Amino acid sequence: MTRLESFPPGGQALVVGASGGIGAALLAELEACGRFARVTGWSRRAGQIDLEDEQSIARAVATLDGGPPLRLAICATSLLHDAGQQPEKSWRAMDAATLLRAYAVNAVGPALLAKHLLPLLPAEGKSAFAALSARVGSIGDNRLGGWHAYRASKAALNMLLRNLAIELGRRKPEALCVGLHPGTVDTPLSAPFQANVAEGRLFTPAFAAERLLAVLEGLRPEDSGQVFAWDGQRVEP
Repeated sequence: MTRLESFPPGGQALVVGASGGIGAALLAELEACGRFARVTGWSRRAGQIDLEDEQSIARAVATLDGGPPLRLAICATSLLHDAGQQPEKSWRAMDAATLLRAYAVNAVGPALLAKHLLPLLPAEGKSAFAALSARVGSIGDNRLGGWHAYRASKAALNMLLRNLAIELGRRKPEALCVGLHPGTVDTPLSAPFQANVAEGRLFTPAFAAERLLAVLEGLRPEDSGQVFAWDGQRVEP
């Protein structure tokens, strides 16, 4: 368990996407670590927030007013595939609806969430906003192609996080805004693609959550705006 001792005690931690595999594991780790006075989990499935609806985001964030200071917020949502779409293997499979939906869920939603949450981070002491990104969103690391909508939307997320971090640093120098790559985690998102995962590289949600929180524990203000993998290594832009 990661104690998150670099964060001042007594604050509040929030996980958005808490009904997913990684989100639920993050919520459990944060509740167990004992560092925060309040740990809150929101999910679309539970009807608490919809990242495709900014009014829904604003209403949810308003419920945090009057509580402990927000020290850590993690957006643990991602869309790679569902009943309505699959990752593209060729440019022939691209269409506007798939691209726009991936951008809405993977980039626009987390950015709007940050828009409403970053003002709540304290002016002093360590705090962080983090969003789940992916190594496949790295332009420099792309050697395989394909998965156009997912790759491009995660690359867009990484740029938005960088932009937000620059502005946040001017206002709150000790606060962080970062992306986190959890690796390949045994969840429904990765289930159709696990056959090609190297031995020992398919992680449980609990392992991924512990590692991501350990990464956050070690980050400093100069790391803001970057994307970090589960092992603490910086992901190439």
